[in-house]
Amino acid sequence: MPDLRAAVIIDYQNVHLTGAGLFEQYQPPHEHLVHPLHFANQLITRRNANQREGMARAVLSKVLVYRGLPSADVDPKAYARNLAQKSHWEKDARVSVTLRPLKYRYQRTHDGRKATDGSGNFIVIGKPQEKGVDVLCALAMVREARSTDIDLVILASQDTDLEPALDEACALHTAKIETVSWFDHGQFRQSREIRPASPTRIWNTRLNAQAFSACRDAENYG
Repeated sequence: MPDLRAAVIIDYQNVHLTGAGLFEQYQPPHEHLVHPLHFANQLITRRNANQREGMARAVLSKVLVYRGLPSADVDPKAYARNLAQKSHWEKDARVSVTLRPLKYRYQRTHDGRKATDGSGNFIVIGKPQEKGVDVLCALAMVREARSTDIDLVILASQDTDLEPALDEACALHTAKIETVSWFDHGQFRQSREIRPASPTRIWNTRLNAQAFSACRDAENYG
């Protein structure tokens, strides 16, 4: 049986924060970045090991990463780190990182302009939010499912907002569709996987704390 050419689509913030929440509860998430290629390799290895004898093995063809990008004006250091991470991760030709600007809420002056502090910096209200990353992941799923050079699409996210995208990709009946999720037996409720609508069933690969540790990006981005 021929190998399956696999595309892994990574909802990066979801993968990173869900894993950190399960396995690194006492450390800040930024101290354990997930390296997309290491993650994809762990996924493919575990996925193949769990298949029944005679089932087709997956071979990694591409890793598509979707992630929010901090503002260069509001947080220049985080902006620079994200660009450096993108450059480092894309050294492997199979990896492509798409960054979408984060959305900020700003304090406004009486005439509607962005207010600034004593140093001239914009005053931000609350934490920045990712907008549109889930849509990019959904579009990538359908696009890769239609691609003639991809046999298997694996979605890396535990965001239930992406379940309709699973439905659409499965309905194409082209590439095989699967998911991957972090899983910890002691925190079952926080380890939920996303699924297409019943009665469709797809394969989900569970990755544990050991896999999370092996996915760590050890590069120092300053």
